[in-house]
Amino acid sequence: MFKNQFSNFRLISYIEGISYIILVFIAMPLKYLEENIVLMKIMGMGHGLLFMLFCIFLFSYSKTHNINKETVRNYFIYSLSPFGFLLIENSLKKKCNEWY
Repeated sequence: MFKNQFSNFRLISYIEGISYIILVFIAMPLKYLEENIVLMKIMGMGHGLLFMLFCIFLFSYSKTHNINKETVRNYFIYSLSPFGFLLIENSLKKKCNEWY
């Protein structure tokens, strides 16, 4: 993937967030309006795997960079919202600007 863990975490957060938006706003309506469960199954499985990967990256990143528990909790809660990845991205950009 990328050169450092910070970039990898940002990337997986972004991809997981986009998959959640597709799942909620495209796949679920198609499931209920057109009874098309194929896209829901594919996107549901993909998002589930990406969410687990996000959690692994979150806890790994927090351990190696000594991120406090409150921030980890906030990132996890943000990830439960379809647009929460934008809050995570905004927070990570601020941290990046502080570091560099």
